[in-house]
Amino acid sequence: MDVFTTEELRRLMEHSEDHCVSLFMPTHRAGPEVQQDPIRFKNLLKEARDDLVASGLRGPDADEILDQPRRVGGDALFWRHQSDGLAMFVAPGFFAYYRVPRTFSEIVSVGDRFLIKPMLPLMTGDGRFYLLAMSQNKLRLFQGSRFSLTAVEDLGNVPENLADALQWDDPEPQLQSRIGGPTRDGRGSAIFHGHGDASEEAKTDILRYFELVDRGLGELLAGDRAPLVLAGVDYLLPIYREANSYPHLLEGGVTGNPDRETEENLHRKAWEIVAPVFMADVEQAIERYNQQAGTGLTSSDVREIVPAAFHGRVDSLLVAEGAHVWGTFDEERGIVELLEEDHPESEDLLDLASVLALDRGGEVHAVPPEKMPGDDGLIANFRY
Repeated sequence: MDVFTTEELRRLMEHSEDHCVSLFMPTHRAGPEVQQDPIRFKNLLKEARDDLVASGLRGPDADEILDQPRRVGGDALFWRHQSDGLAMFVAPGFFAYYRVPRTFSEIVSVGDRFLIKPMLPLMTGDGRFYLLAMSQNKLRLFQGSRFSLTAVEDLGNVPENLADALQWDDPEPQLQSRIGGPTRDGRGSAIFHGHGDASEEAKTDILRYFELVDRGLGELLAGDRAPLVLAGVDYLLPIYREANSYPHLLEGGVTGNPDRETEENLHRKAWEIVAPVFMADVEQAIERYNQQAGTGLTSSDVREIVPAAFHGRVDSLLVAEGAHVWGTFDEERGIVELLEEDHPESEDLLDLASVLALDRGGEVHAVPPEKMPGDDGLIANFRY
């Protein structure tokens, strides 16, 4: 699975040029549907090509833009390592894709910027989080959402084993005896006993190891705001907290040996910890909206919210999942015009409001429609 961070979102938001293609589709980890995913992907690429040509691009030029995603989609190995959803962003000289723990509807969008609204639930509100699972033999990082949990494949500089992390760093020959003998693959496995059983010397080694893990996570999750949940035997959790510098580590954790838990159980237990955190932000925004209604500090009118977001007035924005409002925004005059979806100049104004609010430092939450106050598809709390 691919890590989708706030920095990645900003990179997509800042990219603007003609012929930006955004593609979303559900994917499958196992079962007969896996065989159908490449076929459905090819159909979406065909739709993207047709849309590029309809926008005025020559066929060969459209094929050139879509050449890299076509080659990636033709790799059988690519389809064996999927999560629940695939998001792909393509433009002349630009290509990025993300396999994420969220199911998308099939969407193809061609415009002068990328469509990001389907990605917003991964950032806030709907619950993107990380789970760091620590055991005697290995360390794993998962990215999760309300829907599922998926292992992060590339951990960068995060060491996955205490023995490997400290083999060149420990001057004492006793390290091998403290962390256990070599396993079948030649690696040592750290011996973590119950609370109070480990010597101070072993605790020092574990703390040093966790400091290296924290440093690697700092590089991997730079700029991210997703909560981090710990999973491991209760003895390890306070040691990791001592090493931790990630500002969004949550209190508590999933206790016990995570190697003995299924991913489904790990997800269920982690979600019990993070769900109240996510809903608190949404509920606070709704409460503020209700309290300040009629004061000029709130709005549910897209024609007012988009210009306010452009000028940096939006402090928090709630957008209904799956909702769309089509039209145009004249930045110079600050005027929003509502249009039909099939109008050649029309764009999704809810997506535009989200991009502008995030770019100006506002919070954006994608919320299930039934939890939204009113039927307008969005509400905003203004800074002034």
